[in-house]
Amino acid sequence: MLTEKDLESLRHRGITPEQFNSQMQRFTTGFPYLRLQGSARPDEGIHILDEAEQESAIGRWERFLADGGRAAKFVPASGAASRMFKALFAFADGDAQTAPAGTPVAELIDNLDRLPFRAELDAAAIRMYDADAAALAAAGRHRDIVSAIIRPEGMNYGALPKALLTFHRYNDATTRTSLEEQLYEGVQTVAADGRVDIHFTVSADHRKLFEEKLAKAVPAVEAATGVKINVSLSEQKPSTDTPAAALDGTPFRNDAGEIVFRPGGHGALIENLNDMDATVVFIKNIDNVVPEARRADTLRYKRVLGGVLMQVHDSIAAYADMLASGDYDPADLAEIADFMHDTLCISAPELDAADPDYMLAKLDRPLRVCGMVRNEGEPGGGPYLAYNADGSASPQILESTQINTADADAAAMMASATHFNPVDLVCYVRDLDGEPYDLREYVDPDTGFISSKSFAGRELRALELPGLWNGAMSDWNTVFVEVPATTFNPVKVVNDLLRPAHQ
Repeated sequence: MLTEKDLESLRHRGITPEQFNSQMQRFTTGFPYLRLQGSARPDEGIHILDEAEQESAIGRWERFLADGGRAAKFVPASGAASRMFKALFAFADGDAQTAPAGTPVAELIDNLDRLPFRAELDAAAIRMYDADAAALAAAGRHRDIVSAIIRPEGMNYGALPKALLTFHRYNDATTRTSLEEQLYEGVQTVAADGRVDIHFTVSADHRKLFEEKLAKAVPAVEAATGVKINVSLSEQKPSTDTPAAALDGTPFRNDAGEIVFRPGGHGALIENLNDMDATVVFIKNIDNVVPEARRADTLRYKRVLGGVLMQVHDSIAAYADMLASGDYDPADLAEIADFMHDTLCISAPELDAADPDYMLAKLDRPLRVCGMVRNEGEPGGGPYLAYNADGSASPQILESTQINTADADAAAMMASATHFNPVDLVCYVRDLDGEPYDLREYVDPDTGFISSKSFAGRELRALELPGLWNGAMSDWNTVFVEVPATTFNPVKVVNDLLRPAHQ
């Protein structure tokens, strides 16, 4: 039963009682698993482009920009980097002063000279212990080195967002954070007419730090590249927060009796994406960046993906015009059905029957082209062909939590998957009349998941909204294109910065 104080809290957040009740019901009903038609594989949902096709796509992208087309870059950067330093926190909270050989901490200590933030570390260590990192290492004081990296009195890297961590060192005097690398990459991939639009999502706690960093970084990148950078920031909206539940399924309340709300996960960012004034938007995670010298493949395949997006959109626009005009014959309908099946990888009885109204409705939706990487053991969701509520099947990016692994057929499809999702997307978010789609209308509310968390030492259950590139884009037209593994170099743990791709 909601009290008047509860209702006022909902009003303050922009959440209706109906939305609240629906979300609370999820703690009882859970979320259904998605039914799979199969994993997306080469020639069965994932397009493998040969050299000529890549060059054709690049040409189409360059023509889009030359004709005055504008693209923007959208970078989710809200999260703190605490998970990057999980092993370091565990070691710092222990009793040992020296890290055992073969552990992540020992690897870090053995490679101090290769750390991009070595100068910052030395400064913090001298401030805290009157000795630099090398001296501490020689004395076996590994825990002090780790504390200098993660503790607030040191570098405080355990509490900062990934965007503000030093990722790469170019020489003794020049380093770049992942935010700065994203600025440079944005200039190199989506700039047109001497300017570029880049949007970062941030948390309220870190917004001031972002603004301070950008105030220095943007002029420096502009001076180095000659490109004007228009940077904007946004936060997850309070209306996308979700209620927590106690173990008995009732609303979880704090000591003051107030319902506890939690951020609804990165799926909430569909609201932020929806607010962008853009036609084409590239989406990429903050931590997937490399130094300049290793960026050639990334830059090439950004243009390839952008060109494929425009080629597919060209076909969609032409076929939609034909269907809307009524000027078509059975051969035209067969051609459109082939395009929707072979390119968009949609299967449906209405498509087999060449239903023109169904075709037009399916074509007139937001469009995304998603780079997919060969599965080499990296973590991440994957590309599948999944059934939708209307009985059709289409490409979807799924997490393992959305698949019923107890079902033998579904488990076999997961085992046979050849690719995973590196979060390398380019999206066309305007309709066939050039007006912005309301992206919120294309979310599948039946996707999401429930996880166990704690609050002030008490266990609770948390509700995650459909992921941004999972359920939040469920009803988009989707094209999967293979991209090389060299374009995917995330930093999930701090030791990833020691990989050759980041040196």
